[in-house]
Amino acid sequence: MAMPVKFPLAPWRLLPALLALVLLILPAGAEPPAAPDAMLAQALFDAEGPVVLDRRETPAPGWRVSRDGQALGMIGSTWEIAATTGYSGKPLDVLVAVTPQGVIAGARLVRQTEPVLSLGISEAHIAAYVDGFRGVDLSQGEARGRALPDAISRATVSTGVIRDGILRSGRVLAQAQGLGGGGIDRVGYRPATWAELLAEGAFGHASISMAEAARAFADAKVAIEPSDAPFLDLYAGLIDPPTVGRNLLGARDFTAVAGALQPGQALVAVLSRGLYSPRGADWRRSGRFERIGFEQGALRIEPQDGDFVMVEKLALPDAPAFREISLFRLNIDPAAGGIDPRRPFDLVVTATRPLAAGGAGALPIRATIRLPAAYTVADAPAVPLWQEFWLKKIPGIAVVGAMLFVLALILFGQEALVRRPRLWRRVRLGFLATTLVVLGWGLNGQLSVVQVVAFLNALLSGFRWETFLIEPIIFLIWSAVALGLLFWGRGVFCGWLCPFGALQELMNAAAQRLGVRQIAVPQALHERLWVIKYTLFVAIVALSFYSMEQALILAEAEPFKTAISMRFLRAWPFVLFALAVLAGGLFIERFYCRYLCPLGAGLAIPAKLKIFDWLKRRPQCGRECRLCETKCTVGAIDPLGRINPNECVLCLRCQVVMNDPGTCPVLKRRARSAAAPTGEAP
Repeated sequence: MAMPVKFPLAPWRLLPALLALVLLILPAGAEPPAAPDAMLAQALFDAEGPVVLDRRETPAPGWRVSRDGQALGMIGSTWEIAATTGYSGKPLDVLVAVTPQGVIAGARLVRQTEPVLSLGISEAHIAAYVDGFRGVDLSQGEARGRALPDAISRATVSTGVIRDGILRSGRVLAQAQGLGGGGIDRVGYRPATWAELLAEGAFGHASISMAEAARAFADAKVAIEPSDAPFLDLYAGLIDPPTVGRNLLGARDFTAVAGALQPGQALVAVLSRGLYSPRGADWRRSGRFERIGFEQGALRIEPQDGDFVMVEKLALPDAPAFREISLFRLNIDPAAGGIDPRRPFDLVVTATRPLAAGGAGALPIRATIRLPAAYTVADAPAVPLWQEFWLKKIPGIAVVGAMLFVLALILFGQEALVRRPRLWRRVRLGFLATTLVVLGWGLNGQLSVVQVVAFLNALLSGFRWETFLIEPIIFLIWSAVALGLLFWGRGVFCGWLCPFGALQELMNAAAQRLGVRQIAVPQALHERLWVIKYTLFVAIVALSFYSMEQALILAEAEPFKTAISMRFLRAWPFVLFALAVLAGGLFIERFYCRYLCPLGAGLAIPAKLKIFDWLKRRPQCGRECRLCETKCTVGAIDPLGRINPNECVLCLRCQVVMNDPGTCPVLKRRARSAAAPTGEAP
């Protein structure tokens, strides 16, 4: 008797190899910003004659451009000023030239590795889009004058990031030349000593001596020895203004911490010396700094460990020697429940000591934080880019939400659905048709392995949620896929939400209706062909850390862009490949999904993390009956009747077969056994 064929390649075993490849080829160090030369500066400002570039670090990093001693303006890098990261997870760098009047004189795309290049959109299209910002007036904090260029169709995410980076960097450069800004002054800088910063009110101060603490904790279990030494000497202040933060930390460290801030956040420095520690040690276990709170009226915010940055020492030579130096990222968006930095607020450090009578005594120590008027500007910050995209796509978001709700009903109510084969068939084909036409061709909601690559690159190079939130349709689908992986496995996407998978299944259903003979792939060959898609996935991910451009070329193994995103309006080699894959699917159902799809392979790796096992099996499956194995659309059921979660697309066909009394051999046998006694003579 032949031994059953085992799975030749367990996707879970790919993780160590993948991680090893990543570590071997992971580039070291941060990417430097682009720098203009004299010819580029002359072209950006449309100057007649040679120009002179002078690198400036303050009040904003960039280059002052002049001709014959007269200032033409400043040039800055969006990567250096705004830290613009594209959808690929890599820097998106544009050099922006701004006049002293706050007008964008020109912009030049220098570096980008966006996936839009694989959609038939050339770098020349993006360069032309960037050049369209010439003449935009930023003098009042809002883009005026010449209208902003329209986003490139099928590249709204990347062009939106470019637009946001150009406008934000342009406003910083305009402010650096004396024009207005908004909220906290994050541009102005001048050298200052610790004594000068204190005199300007940059830091609030509170101090409790050991004698005062001894009186406050007179009933403590362990008495405090009174003295004039500090129990807690505390300073706190907002350090976002470069005059404060850069002098306090030094240029390099301040740039690093300020660049990691999200919209609606500010940096608060908490400096202390003395016996008592504001941080304590419990935060390492709980993730919360329970001793520290920021209070403004009835509002209290306790910082989390994710908001904390530890600093070893200060850059100011005349600053005291502090025992603890802590930086906290603080929510300063009042509309989102944050502190209003324009009004005073308190840092409250609550000191506690066990009491002899039981319980604990508390001593709140307050330092009031005020933002000096010298460090403020008038205008409010702009609306985050991702919010603009979500507001523009509310109808599409509603459609996707409705589809996800219907899919949840199908999957949670599958036991009632699979007992009605005709209803299941209509629901299945109807949902797939909606996925193809509405989600795929209508809303361009086709997921891709490129997004997986972008996510992994972002995790290793500075993750920012805003990069992924700016495409709401894709974000919603990925969120549903993430939950689906926990509850059901990869089949939520591959079997129901993948437009290309839907196209394959619908075409195969039509082919079978027309009498096209299906090819049964032998189990041994079927399992060995899985190696192709898993190898593709590992190769694309590993290559992306070396060269995103080459990884995008290899990702053309996905015909999704050709068939779904571009609706076959592409160069003939791509169309031919997509048609060849679809032609194979006429004879082998979901041919591409089975053997070639790198995205499906990537989703299969965490498939075993699913919490529930919704698909039922019987002891007779694979032993007495192998009908479900032959009916499975992707060959996910092995000869022993086991369902392989790495390959299952959750089509529910095996469940329909199992619950159909007219199809399932086990149910037929039971029916015959139940009817036999009534047919026998007494």
